[in-house]
Amino acid sequence: MAPRLVAQSLREKVIKAAVKYIADFGPDGLSFRQIAADAGVSHQAPYHHFTDRSAIFGEIALLGFRKFTAAMNAPTHADDDPDQVVRLCERYVDFALSNKGYFRVMFRSDLCLIDESPETRRAADDAFDTLLVAVKEILGDSASIDEIRIQATAMWAIAHGLATLLIDGPLERKIGKISDRRALVRSVAQRAAEGFRYVE
Repeated sequence: MAPRLVAQSLREKVIKAAVKYIADFGPDGLSFRQIAADAGVSHQAPYHHFTDRSAIFGEIALLGFRKFTAAMNAPTHADDDPDQVVRLCERYVDFALSNKGYFRVMFRSDLCLIDESPETRRAADDAFDTLLVAVKEILGDSASIDEIRIQATAMWAIAHGLATLLIDGPLERKIGKISDRRALVRSVAQRAAEGFRYVE
């Protein structure tokens, strides 16, 4: 295998191992030694591509925001809710639950130092823009930019809050065993949609 492909493969192994560890245990205990062990590489191998934990977290955040944008912009499926507000909330939570290793890092600026990486900052902005574009489409051309931003923030807060409670919060201890997470997410999203003000 060519040296460049070997290096790329090693980098991908390191990221994959880090993402899996974070999905299973959270980001706080992540170490280069643990990543190397899980990836099946030497203890020094991660340092060939990343100077420290912040660099790994930054790469995970970058990839996570790109995956998020793709998920939010994916074509509509037959089982998607016809209400666009509900659909967006569902997709947000579905992404978080399916990509915990990314989601637990993407919004932690203390971990990934997002403002120090223009590329990651752009990816994060692109992700938020998907919400702005969707909200503008829902509200109509007469909606002001301030109203669009407020409504997008409201949707973001509801979807992100529910996702966080499902992943790391005490939700089941408070409301009991959740037998059907998808039904819960849809129910919460529908209530959010009821409070969403449409502009004619």
